[in-house]
Amino acid sequence: MENPLTLFIGTFTTMLAVVNPLESLPIYLKLLSGQDEQAHLRVARLSCLYATLLIFFFLVFGTVMLQIFSVSLSMVRIVGGIILMRIGFSLFLPSPSGGVLHTGGSGANGQELDIAFVPLAMPLMFGPGVLATVLGMCSLVRHPITEFTSLLAISFACLAAMFVIYLTLAYARYLMRRLGAKGIDAATRIVGFFVSAMGMGLVFHGIIEALQNYHVIPVG
Repeated sequence: MENPLTLFIGTFTTMLAVVNPLESLPIYLKLLSGQDEQAHLRVARLSCLYATLLIFFFLVFGTVMLQIFSVSLSMVRIVGGIILMRIGFSLFLPSPSGGVLHTGGSGANGQELDIAFVPLAMPLMFGPGVLATVLGMCSLVRHPITEFTSLLAISFACLAAMFVIYLTLAYARYLMRRLGAKGIDAATRIVGFFVSAMGMGLVFHGIIEALQNYHVIPVG
């Protein structure tokens, strides 16, 4: 059984590192250019709500889906770790943030709903990295019923991470003025290193568990 505090800290930090809300600030502000403060807060709230619902869907049904497709948890760790490593390495390289977008907001409620779901909630907040993180952390909880505290720790960590992301978006204009483009770029590259390290840890533990499952090495 994993320590619930360790699971909370690991899930919280990994979620923030993978989503990296600082990198999404220019995209968020460009989408809502010309909008008032109320529109900014409304879109930030909706996008975080959508992303949270997607996270908890896979948190609850992710393990069941793996059982349906006969995918072992050790394989989830390995694949999830590889995805996290790839994302971490890509964060080291400069990428034009504006390439994801094509248009700005129009002020209509329908347009705000579209922006809140795509591209903010998905894929910026809930992409392959977050999915890999959720499934990877859930794979550490072998018996959800008897280890309910551990599952609760992961759930609270996801909620805490989404709350921090909401605050980042709500104060996007202030953060952009304080950090600037160079500050965000430096933070993104630092985050990339830790995402790669976390991914490597998942790969390592997944390989060890797979070797133990196939009786290549003895169970420790």
